[in-house]
Amino acid sequence: MKEKFRKFLVALKRKPHMIPLVVLVIAFLVYSLRLTLISNTTAKIQGPGMGLCGFVIMLFSMLGLVSFGRTFPHRKPVNKFMLALTFCLFIAVLIADRKYISLVDNALTRSENVIAVTDATSYITESVAMLKVHFWMVIAGLGLTALLPVYAPAIKRINTSISVEENGEMETIDISGEDA
Repeated sequence: MKEKFRKFLVALKRKPHMIPLVVLVIAFLVYSLRLTLISNTTAKIQGPGMGLCGFVIMLFSMLGLVSFGRTFPHRKPVNKFMLALTFCLFIAVLIADRKYISLVDNALTRSENVIAVTDATSYITESVAMLKVHFWMVIAGLGLTALLPVYAPAIKRINTSISVEENGEMETIDISGEDA
């Protein structure tokens, strides 16, 4: 177990950008695996732009992950254009998250034709809760990406070397090349 943890730390030292990538992948999975909630909520409320917001969140999340993968090439400097593109895509995801949440809130609190949340439509509140979790996970992933130059050197300073025991019988080894 100790050796597996050491190998994990060595891999993390080599690629510290994997930390924000894992957070962004988990945020994508949170959204995509619960996409039925978004679809049902969009079908029930039918607010202006709700379907577009759901589409933007899904598409830009996938494109953001692809551009994030191209941002940190192996043994090359950071691709600044791809980093800027990644941030732009995920900022668009955050805007679409906020817009979708506000459209649902407006549908639940408007004065006419109010959508009532019952046991049959409880997926509406579940979708809002899921979108809020997604929103904060994307912010955490972007924050970890922005702070990568701060914590990457600290991770690289972690001592992962293995102490090898000294062989005390080095003087008994004959290296002269003479046959005895």
